Amino acid sequence: MGALLRMTKSGTTRSSMRVHSILILGLLFAACSATPELDYRGPVASWPEWAGDKGGLHYSPLTQIHAGNVEALELAWVHESGDFNPPSADQMPTALQVTPIVTNGTLYYCTPYMRVFALDPETGEERWSFDPELRARGVGGPYPLTCRGVAYWEAAEPLAGQACQKRILYGTKDSELWALDADTGKPCADFGDGGKVALREGIEPGLPPWEYYVTSPPLIMGDRAILGALVADQLRTDAPSGVVRAFDVRTGSQLWAWDPVPPGYRRGVPPGERFHRGTPNVWSLLSGDEERGLVFVPTGNPSPDSYAGERDGLDHYGSSTVALDAATGEVAWHFQTVHHDVWDYDVGTQPELFQIEGVGGGRPGVLQATKMGHIFLLDRETGEPLYPVEERPVPTDGVPGETLSPTQPFPTHPPPLHPTELTPENVGFSFLDRGSCLEVLERSRFDGIFTPPSLEGSIQYPHTAGGMNWGGVAIDPVDATLFTNQTHIAMIVELVPREEYEKIPPGTVAYPDELYPMKGTPYGVKRSGYLSSAGAPCNPAPYGSLQAVDLRTGKVKWKVTLGTTKHNAPWPLYLIPGLGDVGSPNFGGGVVTAGGLYFIGASMDRAFRAFDVESGEILWETELPYQANASPLSYRLRPDARQYVVVAAGGNAISTQGDAIMAFALPE
Repeated sequence: MGALLRMTKSGTTRSSMRVHSILILGLLFAACSATPELDYRGPVASWPEWAGDKGGLHYSPLTQIHAGNVEALELAWVHESGDFNPPSADQMPTALQVTPIVTNGTLYYCTPYMRVFALDPETGEERWSFDPELRARGVGGPYPLTCRGVAYWEAAEPLAGQACQKRILYGTKDSELWALDADTGKPCADFGDGGKVALREGIEPGLPPWEYYVTSPPLIMGDRAILGALVADQLRTDAPSGVVRAFDVRTGSQLWAWDPVPPGYRRGVPPGERFHRGTPNVWSLLSGDEERGLVFVPTGNPSPDSYAGERDGLDHYGSSTVALDAATGEVAWHFQTVHHDVWDYDVGTQPELFQIEGVGGGRPGVLQATKMGHIFLLDRETGEPLYPVEERPVPTDGVPGETLSPTQPFPTHPPPLHPTELTPENVGFSFLDRGSCLEVLERSRFDGIFTPPSLEGSIQYPHTAGGMNWGGVAIDPVDATLFTNQTHIAMIVELVPREEYEKIPPGTVAYPDELYPMKGTPYGVKRSGYLSSAGAPCNPAPYGSLQAVDLRTGKVKWKVTLGTTKHNAPWPLYLIPGLGDVGSPNFGGGVVTAGGLYFIGASMDRAFRAFDVESGEILWETELPYQANASPLSYRLRPDARQYVVVAAGGNAISTQGDAIMAFALPE
């Protein structure tokens, strides 16, 4: 039998009984199964960055867990923070989207309430915790409470006996950047004001807390912590600035700021502020090339998303990958993935840095995945495409006041990976609800991808959630293979003339449908899913997929369905072929290992799976207490230690919320 499974708790949670049951089942499985002999000869590796390294590859060189023994994987430990909340009258729902880091012999993670925990990576036992006493827990804004991760810094020449020679840095919904002693969890007194820096300084005063804050970990480059912030979508043209800033990790002093306005831009900055409003924001994860001193920034849209007639040139850096000088913040180059974006196709995935023989001539590259299912391979030093990118004609007849780009960039290596076709023959989940889908298709505008928003309602496919999103893609640099999960769901976007919008009674539109004012423009906007009368997606299945792409040839090696309708369709419908095995929208990403495995949760059926990297076959699967809407990690810290695979299972705003950090390993 495997070693005694350990569960560490912090506070009492409603998930305890469920997790205890999983632990017991794990013990029974271990007792009844043949225990493979552990191989201790392979490599060891930690997980010091959100995606494993500063280049964002989501790759682990570990081999102890492999295709031949993964079926024996068991639950090793669980940690519960108690920090979760369903929607209520006075608090926002939570979404556990964190990927922990493992460095300094410790696992670190943050919770949706912005608390930080330091755990023993092999037992899950708490070493310390820190509570910033989050003020912005109350209801407000369109997004759940979330914290996707923390970052680690260590002094190159540590001072003996001095605190904070190793630091954990992270941002919060209170728009504060904290620095904590990595060994004790105490705030670093020499950083900012008692351990924190107020990120709203120089931003629009009087902002509600939900309109500007941090969800992603900073990028550490030398002694600099570099980060952007989330800016709430679709509210107004004069939204808070999307500035990216670098702070001294020791003092908290601002070292530089990149205000993403076009070169020579002359519109003034409001009194009392330092940065231009309405600019593209950077809410997702940054990547860094320490050798070249470059930071790679994925940008969002200028505000608002669905009408661009008032942007006054602020599209210049929108929906782009931007390379900045890490020392100065100066722009080295930028590549735009969508021109004049009115589809909310902001770049949500972390730019990924690679150099692989046979890919792009072996030159250092940047891979940028997008919500459209487009993968762009760029030269890391110049931003030029490594393979041809075609500017193809797209519709230009938008609403009055809008001037759309006549072309959009389409990659050719690999070609677009997301389906874009909707026809009278392929819409509808089944023959029972096909009529309702066809009715919407006939009365709405749909001209394929990049159909502009319209007054009658336009079908947008892919959805604003992707395609690919913040969970990122994984790259095996040895095998030159990319692994990507995607959501395949369509939506309807309807622009509402201002006079009509103002007459809509409050509360008429409820989540998951959306209604936004887009103040400063002639329109508001309604957004909703393209769903049948039965509530099923109208676009053809699968609704979630996983693909492996050969980066040398640009061809898809295999594609499989990701997820089922379990927990979202009534029993026994999800067991019926064609009704249950249709895939699932998915949030989060995966990790590929040198053991020939790709691990991913992400799907709405609460499953955590290991796929064979050669075939796409599921080799191992377990059900979690909550959806794992986060990207997993893997580490092995000593030659005599086990390899662990860890994932956060805590659901999101449209599922059951939870708080479980779950570690899996082979039995000892």
